Amino acid sequence: MLIDHTRMRAILAAMCVAGGSDADEADIVAGHLVEANLKGHDSHGIGMMPRYAGFLPRGVLKPNIHARIVVDTPPMLLVDGGHGYGQVVAMEATEMAIARARDHGASILSLRNANHIGRVGTYGERCASAGMISIHFVNAHGHAPRVAPYLGSQSRLSTNPFCCAIPTGNPDEPIVLDMATATIAMGKVRVAKNKGEPVAEGVLMDHTGAPTTDPNVMFNTPMGALRAFGLHKGYGLSLICDLLAGALSGGGSVLPENQVDNTIVNNMLAIVIDPARFRDTGELSAEIDAMAAYCKSATPANPDEPVLVPGEPERAMRAKRIAQGVPLDDATWEELIAAAQTLGIDRARMNAMAHANHGETEQNS
Repeated sequence: MLIDHTRMRAILAAMCVAGGSDADEADIVAGHLVEANLKGHDSHGIGMMPRYAGFLPRGVLKPNIHARIVVDTPPMLLVDGGHGYGQVVAMEATEMAIARARDHGASILSLRNANHIGRVGTYGERCASAGMISIHFVNAHGHAPRVAPYLGSQSRLSTNPFCCAIPTGNPDEPIVLDMATATIAMGKVRVAKNKGEPVAEGVLMDHTGAPTTDPNVMFNTPMGALRAFGLHKGYGLSLICDLLAGALSGGGSVLPENQVDNTIVNNMLAIVIDPARFRDTGELSAEIDAMAAYCKSATPANPDEPVLVPGEPERAMRAKRIAQGVPLDDATWEELIAAAQTLGIDRARMNAMAHANHGETEQNS
């Protein structure tokens, strides 16, 4: 099933409004989720909306909440998200950090108590578009951990993303490294489950610690575990993310007492740097561009797969999906419809908004 991204955005905005969001908030959340899909990160895109819909009636996600400054001692900021939509409060906090970096050359932002902030690269890209370099450490709690520590067979950490974004000579093409510290994000396991596909080897273990490619182990009881990327290195970085984002902010680490609400609480530590305080930005951009070109000049191991720099795969995927539509598997579409129904939007309206020509969807309408 392929859905035009503008129609998908309208569907998600309608669901947000039905859940109590004002029009501006609905547009921000919908835009962020669809943008994640456009850039190939389906794990952080439209498939998250059913979870948000489930959070709303329990009050663990609060509509129309804005970022609240708790500590402002320039260049440092502590901001509380009040369990509002993370896409809103995290971007508001990021804008504050950018403003402080302009004034002081750098800023350190600690954000706590946001609901799911979505794709972290979005905030790195925003900093880069403002001419800033940024580094982001994120943790998550409110649910059982998903990632086993190195040499362990039980989960003790979340997928705890790390992101670094660097502007280049082309404002539309920053270098953006945005990654889970697990082998893959938990959302990618959900996508594989919904598609009925296995995950790659070395990604998952079952509840006994045995390796498996079956994504269902992460949805069974007892639950399996994701592995950290890079053995002890990914595990170490995941722990650092949990401590710098969760413990330092006061928003909480993924300790047992913070695993009880069946929600997603994100905390983030972001360091935003104005590179103009160090050297001429033209010279810096020239060196960044030259280094990127040098990496890409390496002979590809596979002629069909050219060497790229972080951020390029997302831009290529975005162009493709804008032209062709956003792919959506039947299971995820059914989850969206079920979530919409809990918000008062029926199947017929969902199908009408999607203008779906997919035979399976028409059968189900």
